[in-house]
Amino acid sequence: MNSTMSLQICFIGGGNMARSLVAGLIQQSHPASNIIVTDTDEQKLQQLANEFGITVSNDNGSAVSQSDVVVLAVKPQVLEDVCHGLSNAAAHQPLFISIAAGVRSNDIERWLGDDHAIVRCMPNTPALLQEGATGLYANSHCTESHRSQAQTILSSAGITLWVTEESQLDAVTAVSGSGPAYFFLLMEAMQQAGEKLGLDADTASLLARQTALGAARMAMLGDEPPAILRQRVTSKGGTTAAAIASFEKNNFNYIVEQALTAACQRAAELADELGNPQA
Repeated sequence: MNSTMSLQICFIGGGNMARSLVAGLIQQSHPASNIIVTDTDEQKLQQLANEFGITVSNDNGSAVSQSDVVVLAVKPQVLEDVCHGLSNAAAHQPLFISIAAGVRSNDIERWLGDDHAIVRCMPNTPALLQEGATGLYANSHCTESHRSQAQTILSSAGITLWVTEESQLDAVTAVSGSGPAYFFLLMEAMQQAGEKLGLDADTASLLARQTALGAARMAMLGDEPPAILRQRVTSKGGTTAAAIASFEKNNFNYIVEQALTAACQRAAELADELGNPQA
């Protein structure tokens, strides 16, 4: 197997997530000459070629036939058709990495043909800024080399974490895949509350966003868990304690648990629908 730096990597689909991974790989000094992106949008391809100096094409089969790793970066609804079209070109058994949300690895393998090494991933939108969090699952055909290759590629857009059971990706979806929206919702609510308390919209918005950023950096850069960080800024009888008490009185933890459970259940339902379109 080629070393990671010499891998020929093909992206099927040139959307935002593929672009973020290409950018991350280039920043990590992966040769642009070893990256090819295919898409049906000629303008998108030209923009990618101009920005990164990579090869672009509208011929999926040709691109896959010369690649060691194929990243499936198309919409989940069209993935089945794309995979059927790649079965012959993938006879040399490249590693397939799917970032198509909700499509299970056994369905991808069925559409491609038997015995393909597949790593299924659940990234999130901060990957567009190389600040993503991605859950990964490797099927039984993946070797340690395959896992290393997938981790190298996905870590170019943020942190990566492996799960041992594919069903755990539904929980990853609930926590981090959908998670950015939860924080946006909290920032939105904080801004609205700040305005009602007398702040102008711009001031309330900036305070909410910067506070979220600062809290996240404290949580990531320190050794203490969030519970300890919370306790340290919650003085007995103080303003923070009053706010936390209000959250707890209104069952904040239960609300979050119910929301993530709903997201996890919906992820499983979508996987059933996408894998069995006639069901």
